[in-house]
Amino acid sequence: MPDASRPDVPSPDLPGSDAASLPAPQEPGSSPQYWMVFASPIGELLLIGNERGLSRIQFPGSRTRRKPADTWVQDKTVFKAASDQLAAWFAGELRVFDLTLDAHGTDFQCAVWNALRHIPFGETVSYAELALRIGKPSASRAVGAANGANPLPIVVPCHRVIGADGSLTGFAGGVETKRWLLAHEASVAGPTGRQQPMASDQLSLF
Repeated sequence: MPDASRPDVPSPDLPGSDAASLPAPQEPGSSPQYWMVFASPIGELLLIGNERGLSRIQFPGSRTRRKPADTWVQDKTVFKAASDQLAAWFAGELRVFDLTLDAHGTDFQCAVWNALRHIPFGETVSYAELALRIGKPSASRAVGAANGANPLPIVVPCHRVIGADGSLTGFAGGVETKRWLLAHEASVAGPTGRQQPMASDQLSLF
């Protein structure tokens, strides 16, 4: 029987989207948790993952930032692909991530996170537009909440969603961080816009 306490929304039918690009909602397994700190221009990012893939990126000073548990293993080798690609992204040498991810959420959250991957590098959309893209035009507030719950910022670019009036609104890493990320992409993309393919043109990230 469907759980009435959460919206059940299928992954959006976007051009080139992969129906298997997001995992079905489930609880994380019992595989060991790994972590590392990645030094970036916006501060130290906490990367968390397991044998299935990268599961969380947390900004410094975030209210939801978790402290690594004693049972977690600090191991940079597990995150080599993630750290290499993040370094390239911050250097302006990468626009589309190709990582194995292990994000978990409700059907609705996964639909929103999948739609985020289809926002081109250097571009922005409003919460209302994102709601339209997943077939829920009246769900702007719920889209905003799902956007805020995105466990993999930067890689799944929730910073590319702004208010209808152009305001930056809230962001887990702080508005100044969101402003920096958007300015970085704008400077890299330049007036000609994106030149690399969208996430939908790549292999499935989830």
